[in-house]
Amino acid sequence: MSERMRVAVLGSTGSIGLSTLDVLARHPDRFDVFALTAHNNIARLREQCLAHRPRFAVVVDPVAAAKFSSELIAAGCTTRVLVGEAALSEVAAHEQVDAVMAAIVGAAGLRSSLAAARAGKRIMLANKEALVMSGPLFMQAVREGGATLLPVDSEHNAVFQCMSGPGATQAGVTRSDVRRVLLTASGGPFLRTPPSALVAVTPEQACKHPRWVMGRKISVDSATLMNKGLELIEACLLFALPPAQVEVVVHPQSIVHSLVEYVDGSMLAQLGNPDMRTPIAHVLGWPERIASGVESLDILRAARLDFEAPDATRFPCLRLARAAAEAGGTAPAVLNAANEIAVEAFLQRRLSFLEIPEVIERVLARHRTSPAGSLDDVLSADDWARREAQAALTAAAGVCA
Repeated sequence: MSERMRVAVLGSTGSIGLSTLDVLARHPDRFDVFALTAHNNIARLREQCLAHRPRFAVVVDPVAAAKFSSELIAAGCTTRVLVGEAALSEVAAHEQVDAVMAAIVGAAGLRSSLAAARAGKRIMLANKEALVMSGPLFMQAVREGGATLLPVDSEHNAVFQCMSGPGATQAGVTRSDVRRVLLTASGGPFLRTPPSALVAVTPEQACKHPRWVMGRKISVDSATLMNKGLELIEACLLFALPPAQVEVVVHPQSIVHSLVEYVDGSMLAQLGNPDMRTPIAHVLGWPERIASGVESLDILRAARLDFEAPDATRFPCLRLARAAAEAGGTAPAVLNAANEIAVEAFLQRRLSFLEIPEVIERVLARHRTSPAGSLDDVLSADDWARREAQAALTAAAGVCA
């Protein structure tokens, strides 16, 4: 590589951001950290700026940003601090940025991801919600902007690797020879928990994933299997497949990250230890392979690989997500927004674990799906769903009282 790739890491203080910086630090001859962004973990962002010396750091909160900037100056760090949500899009689309790690959790990452797409960047997409919300609108921005879209989610990255070769030079390209895609799910912490015990599940229990170390929101999504539902929608968009050709299978070992079946009966799988540095290294180095720091998979120690169908009764969120995928239009944005509100309420102990899908289903039942032809359409549906979800929470609290 003649010049180092300049990378903006959006959401650098989260689990994906930390893993990304770990991989980048292993290849100082290949990459420059151009920009880092954080929502409220200023202490960690300060450590990252002192270690990686990016040109820009973005802090959304103005009060926190002013103090943060003073601390960097006192430490002799020349990183320029930008403030506000608009600054996220500014660094994502910056003319000197080559690649953007889109790792901001939830709907908050939509605008910056779209900005990177329209600016023709290499988008390493870890923020599944941005694609779920905007759907074809996002894919259109990728095409028109001349961007390169590479999936970071371990499942979609696995599918991408299994689809290597002619006709799959990047995500978003149709493969007519694919019969179906199978997304694997660990089943989360409650795969074997008796249904009667789910009533008393605490946020701490839901966030204790048996295989992966993740943030609180995505950990809860994994426990409800909404994470897999969102990934189903994402897979349909990334690989131009109808929902009927995307299936979810429970694989507790989290060794096989996904599988692709072809029309000739062949089935390809991507295997590896459950460590996000593997897909991150893949998208950073693509089309080459670079070291990730992940230990080699010991298949003899793994010994066995189990698969089973997900329990529809235990995981109703998967059914809701599939219905939203089939409805299309604004339905996925509504699904995502209602889920974000419900999960946050659960984490704040204002909603029980079993009430998460109930709130989402109430909101979806009241929604009249319409085309998502513009960003305003998407944001309007998102706003409506959040208000409806809050109303459902209020109603639920009234019933409990």
